[in-house]
Amino acid sequence: MVSDGVDEDSRLRTSCAQGAEWRYGRARSRQGPRRTRRRGAGRAGAGDRRERGLGRRPAMAGGLRGGAPASVRALLLRRGHGGLRAALGREPGPAHPGEVGRGAYADAPLATRLRDGELVSSSSQPSLMAMMLAELRVRDGDRVLEIGAGTGYNAALLAHRLGDDRVTTVDLEPEITEAARRHLAAAGYHPVVVTGDGARGVPERAPFDRIIATCTLASVPAAWLAQCRPGARILSPLATGLIALTVRDARHAEGRFLHTPAYFVPLRGADRPDEGPADLDALPRPARESELFRFLLVLSRGRLEPREAYALWEREGQPRRERYGITVSGDREWAWLDDPEGPCAWPLR
Repeated sequence: MVSDGVDEDSRLRTSCAQGAEWRYGRARSRQGPRRTRRRGAGRAGAGDRRERGLGRRPAMAGGLRGGAPASVRALLLRRGHGGLRAALGREPGPAHPGEVGRGAYADAPLATRLRDGELVSSSSQPSLMAMMLAELRVRDGDRVLEIGAGTGYNAALLAHRLGDDRVTTVDLEPEITEAARRHLAAAGYHPVVVTGDGARGVPERAPFDRIIATCTLASVPAAWLAQCRPGARILSPLATGLIALTVRDARHAEGRFLHTPAYFVPLRGADRPDEGPADLDALPRPARESELFRFLLVLSRGRLEPREAYALWEREGQPRRERYGITVSGDREWAWLDDPEGPCAWPLR
């Protein structure tokens, strides 16, 4: 699991295959089939989705419905399981017919593309993806940019909620975007799939109301803010957490981390900070073994020596992620604890 605590949001961290329903950022168990009719639901293609076992498209007033998400993931992974092949060291085929299906329906991340032994693309843990989509707080009519196309699964969920024309997904690798485009079309979805550097966004598709990244950032790209409408929301992995930013204008944004840890493939094409292993041997075992303490070390980017970080961590009561935040102001960007203008702050660029 990816949770370091149990609270209301933990209910969001359930497998998509278990029939949860996400509406306006909250989860509730599905109480049987809903019969909401969406305008245009009878158009060509809706029946094709049902025949493939992908479920109904949601009512426009709602969020992501159970039924479709896990089945879409299964279809996309069955059509592109190069990472599973690499992990197994063989082709998952007739002798092992259930491996792709079991992986698709499991609440676990799956490697989908390796290069020279390095993971370059994956299908994230479904419960974490569900929580991120709920925290993205999409509304009817929103235009969404996804950074990191992967298999196309996340884009399929967003297109299922908002419609194809309001979803754009971008990835640096042509083979990833070409495969994602094929997978999405096979599943009956046609969002805009772009090959390019995610750090630069997709200006020709701007402005966006929401940006969601499925790759870890070193800092928030300035291009993203410039392509957002005022009041837009950006949700992205950073350090080992998830930052939720509200965009004020093209040069200013601010927000706090969510409570959950998150580990993603780094954004390719962007500069990566040198995060060499810190020597923690001199620290007490609770600090060495604390995921929250390591979050502070990664976030502060080596500007705090381990002993300094430990002293701060203890003095501030072993703060959880929600007390940390990030501010972007013009050319400056910094992480902070409790207060953007307080004494505990660390530059990110």
